[in-house]
Amino acid sequence: MMLTAKRATTVRKDFSRFIDGVVHERPALVQRNRDLLAALSLQHLEEILKPYRFTMEYELEDDGTYSGSLRDFDVVANAPSLDALRHALAQELLEYAVQYEADFPLYFRAPNRTSHFPYVYHVLIQHDLKSIARLIDA
Repeated sequence: MMLTAKRATTVRKDFSRFIDGVVHERPALVQRNRDLLAALSLQHLEEILKPYRFTMEYELEDDGTYSGSLRDFDVVANAPSLDALRHALAQELLEYAVQYEADFPLYFRAPNRTSHFPYVYHVLIQHDLKSIARLIDA
């Protein structure tokens, strides 16, 4: 590994300084025995996750409503307008992300769900439903 990990005992001795360094300077790796973990600020995480967006696919129904889904995700909704559909899909996406996080070991280990991990965390770090809706491209 090209990045040098800090020893857990060193990090524990001055945890506040470690956190300040991660938040205000740069991400860090920490090693405890054989375990290795990455520490990064929310700002760093937001930057890493920027490319993880959703693509909405939709159809105009005979009754004038829109039915749609998100490509590569089992999320579907129906709404009276495209904007309302985007928001309905955002709500469904939030519910999926919360469930994914609640049962993380199960979802992350499922071969067809592992790739959802960065998308799910991009949803979970948003401030509100409008921010989630902005992650959805038509």
